[in-house]
Amino acid sequence: MPTPSQHSKPAPPPGQLSTPRAAALAGVLFAVLLGTTLVLIRITMPDHVEDSAQWLQTRHSALITATVLMPFAGISFLWFIGVVRDGFGDHEDRFFLSVFMGSGVLFLAMMFVATAGVAGLVTSNDSVTDPAARTEVINFGRMMVISASQTYALRMAAVFMISLATIWLKTRLMPRWLVALSYLVAVTLLISSELSRWLTLVFPVWVLVVSGLLLARAGLIGEQRGEGDRSRRLA
Repeated sequence: MPTPSQHSKPAPPPGQLSTPRAAALAGVLFAVLLGTTLVLIRITMPDHVEDSAQWLQTRHSALITATVLMPFAGISFLWFIGVVRDGFGDHEDRFFLSVFMGSGVLFLAMMFVATAGVAGLVTSNDSVTDPAARTEVINFGRMMVISASQTYALRMAAVFMISLATIWLKTRLMPRWLVALSYLVAVTLLISSELSRWLTLVFPVWVLVVSGLLLARAGLIGEQRGEGDRSRRLA
């Protein structure tokens, strides 16, 4: 007869976060920071601006705040990617894992490019003195920011969602409804990413949903990983 101690699960070391909880916390922080950044840029940079110089002067502080928040959002997203990958354990699929990590890094790079464009717009408003040149620079910068954040970043986010959903489907680490929802949202972003700039908020909302579910299922995922570890030791 096995003793009760043989069935008990080892307690995690004090102060150590489990992988699902760490991923959830990083995802929530990323979703809040990126969502705030995108909203600030969206409400301060409308589609049609007649007086670009005045627009930058009157909304200068909001744009600066967005450029300050974005690096911290990026750090949180890298942490999210790392701890989500660690949660796969031996279930890693090299192909989809490569696509998952590559698309995540490319998404983050495009968002950094877009935010750097915003910072450049703020700087150019003070450094470019000729009114005609200033208007051309600001118009070019606005289009670059929109293209980087929508045409490229959103589509990389869609690839990130598809690859992660496929890994979940193969490993059964997450429920099928989330896999189906991820596929549906990703295809929508791939096709319709340029219809509205508010679509950029879809990705942080999706990460927030995933993070909440990771937090709710942290114990179950930990048990699945523990069973896998025990099976490998017995083998």
